[in-house]
This record gives sequence, C-alpha cells and structure tokens, in this order.
Amino acid sequence: MTEDLFMVSAPKTITHPYIDSHKDHCSGSPIIAGTKFPVRAVVQYVIKQGLSPEELVREFSHLTLAQVYDALSYYYDHTDAIEQELTQNTEARSRPSANN
Repeated sequence: MTEDLFMVSAPKTITHPYIDSHKDHCSGSPIIAGTKFPVRAVVQYVIKQGLSPEELVREFSHLTLAQVYDALSYYYDHTDAIEQELTQNTEARSRPSANN
C-alpha cells in the first residue's frame, strides 16, 4: 500500500490558456493571447528587472494579472527556450547595423 505513495506518474501536459504562438506575430515567439506582447518581455520586466506583476499591469494596462502570471508559468515550463529568445533578442539589439 505504501508503494503507491511513492510511484511517480507521468507528467501531465500543462496548458497555458493565455499564451499563444503564431508565425506572423513576433516571429512565432510565444505571446500573450490577443496581444503582440511576448512572454520574453514579461520575463525581462518581472524576473530580470524586478518589476512586480502588478507594476507591469499598471505600465501595460492592456494586460491582466492572470495573463502575466500565465506568462511566468509558461516561462518556468519552457525556461531554456525563453532564455534562448532573450539571448538572441539582446544580441540582435547590440549588433551594429550596416547603416552606421
């Protein structure tokens, strides 16, 4: 009977109802559904810069707390992919343009 307590079940598929991804928005990066606001931007503001989710919603009034928290949850479920996007986005901004 105690063996059942220690059995590990297969991970459940986690859904993120506020997160979407389309090829024609943000190059297919995950975004908050119904917006063009990327999950990586939520991560940048909240986790990297230290803004609270409430402050982020005040700054971007088209977002809701539920959307922000789902974006953070999505990040923790897909950390490697979002971190890669953050790195690529940062590198793209720091490259000198050919027009300079």
